[in-house]
Amino acid sequence: MTAAIRCSNLTKTYCDEAGDEVHALRSASFEVARGETFGLIGADGAGKTTTFKILAGVMDATSGAVRILDATARRSRSRVGYLTQPFSLYENLSVSENIHYAGGLRETPETLIAERMARYLALFGMAAFKDRLTGRLSGGMKQKLALTCALVSAPEVLLLDEPTTGVDPVSRREFWDALGALSARGMTLVVATPYLDEAERCSRVACMDRGEILDIDSPRGLRSKLGLTRLAIQTDDLAATLRLLNEPGSGQVRVHDVQRFGDFLDVMAPDPDRGEPALRAFLAGQGHPVTRCERSEPTLENAFVSILRERRGEIALPHFPRRKAAAAPAGGERVGILAFGLHKNFNAFRAVRNVSLRIERGEIYGLLGANGAGKTTTVKMICGLLAPDRGSVALLGHTKDLRSARVRSRVGYKSQKFALYDDLTLAQNLEFYASIYGIPEAARRERMAWALESAGLAGQENLLTGKLPDGWKQRIAFGAAVMHEPDVVLLDEPTSGVDPLARRALWRMIDDLADRGAAVLVVTHYLEEAEQCRRLGFMVAGEMAVEGTPAAIKATNDGGLVEVSTSEPLSAMRALKGRLGTEAVSLFGDRLHVFVPNAADGMRGVSQILAGAGIVPERLRPIPIGLEDLFIRLTYRHRERNREAA
Repeated sequence: MTAAIRCSNLTKTYCDEAGDEVHALRSASFEVARGETFGLIGADGAGKTTTFKILAGVMDATSGAVRILDATARRSRSRVGYLTQPFSLYENLSVSENIHYAGGLRETPETLIAERMARYLALFGMAAFKDRLTGRLSGGMKQKLALTCALVSAPEVLLLDEPTTGVDPVSRREFWDALGALSARGMTLVVATPYLDEAERCSRVACMDRGEILDIDSPRGLRSKLGLTRLAIQTDDLAATLRLLNEPGSGQVRVHDVQRFGDFLDVMAPDPDRGEPALRAFLAGQGHPVTRCERSEPTLENAFVSILRERRGEIALPHFPRRKAAAAPAGGERVGILAFGLHKNFNAFRAVRNVSLRIERGEIYGLLGANGAGKTTTVKMICGLLAPDRGSVALLGHTKDLRSARVRSRVGYKSQKFALYDDLTLAQNLEFYASIYGIPEAARRERMAWALESAGLAGQENLLTGKLPDGWKQRIAFGAAVMHEPDVVLLDEPTSGVDPLARRALWRMIDDLADRGAAVLVVTHYLEEAEQCRRLGFMVAGEMAVEGTPAAIKATNDGGLVEVSTSEPLSAMRALKGRLGTEAVSLFGDRLHVFVPNAADGMRGVSQILAGAGIVPERLRPIPIGLEDLFIRLTYRHRERNREAA
């Protein structure tokens, strides 16, 4: 296929405020074919945004060559759409006004602006919101509007820098289905994303780290290079088992990587036919026999983490200084968070309806839901920032004065919006939090140093917070929220925009907080990491729809999931959606996930639909259903019930 983008030995260097030379890109070379969806994945500071700015013609490379549509990047700007990482919208303008403004900047004729606006708003399910103020849109709707603004000039190449950060799974899937439709029309897409499950939807991905491209391959190719199998194991004590497998003495068991999830350990092992019996024997000999073991294929995240660990090693967590002695909670404090019958309305809008929660000390509870489901409102009522219209809240046995210094000093809260002041340095932000949480002067300096080191920013205390990428801000905000060792921890989207290695480090710290007796409530859009919670609650339209352990929630599924691999994924998607409905089919690069009533009959039905469309799949197989698939199915069902009721 003809190349739409050719980059050869791209290098970008600049000097920071201290005068030191920084290498943002180091001899990066890649090509993107016309009509291809190409992904850039990498940790914070990997060089993804610098690459986008050079491709968009808004930044010159220090050296190297760029050709886009057989011209220089600057000469190609009129044919390239660019969706930047921060929202590039005017919140006091309506949806229609933002689109007209973006089209006017690109000198697009008014008739074409109107025609394309109608087409893309209909494609993205936003036609009914044309006159709504942008500031009143959800995060997912804002991203769809930003995409429409980038498309109104009919670009041939579209650059998308982390377009779905902070967007719920339903909106993310709808967004990617829209990208699939654009790709089918021949548009070339280059996408950066911190969500590795999203990167599975790209035809190829470039793995980046510290300005270098480490590997370029299809997601399937990167997964197969691992040569490993995932083992999901359960024992009587996951924390003790994790320590055993991470100790040097466990070398007799060939384990490549271990990650803790809610009710199981995710173990990456070579040669499972020999490795699984050895693992079982080792753990049984240590007094922690395996009670369940399931095999599955590795994910793209497993592959990317493996690449980064080979290059950098594991992120070492610093020792928490002057740690208080862990003590068993007494009396009513055994329940960290207790909420009963919470209701909250904003004028005519029902934000939360009859939500109840009980979170024990030592437990991690995940609260999930689409944008506008009521999660953040619920958290604000629990921590005393909002008064419920009805219902009650108890924190550590306290039912009154939840904002008093006595209660606040034992609660850590990281809000959804960054709780840091951009015009203060990192040290000033941490000093502020240390003072309001009452950390003694003797321990304050050490705790602040811990927060910086755990975020990977040791020695950067004088850096202005506003200069940090969002992922780094998240890591500092987490440290600020927990450096007083709270007994109740409320984390609203703690890992949004954080790269996989840093996300693992954050979750190790969250696990440590729970192991030492804290009650932890986590709000997240990232369903893969939701599996790391002990229990989950799914909120839909302000109500608690389902609650339980990850395994128990998966067991409630009344259908199956079929994976279709095909050389014609977009044609297959159109055929299957036409017969099974939009919500039943999702695109993952060269694969499709299809909901069916049951796997056996569903596979026959899917095969017949594809045959009728003249498509022969390369592979058709049942796969385990994941939390994200269940969550999306639950949300669509609720929408359908609302439509029927209306």
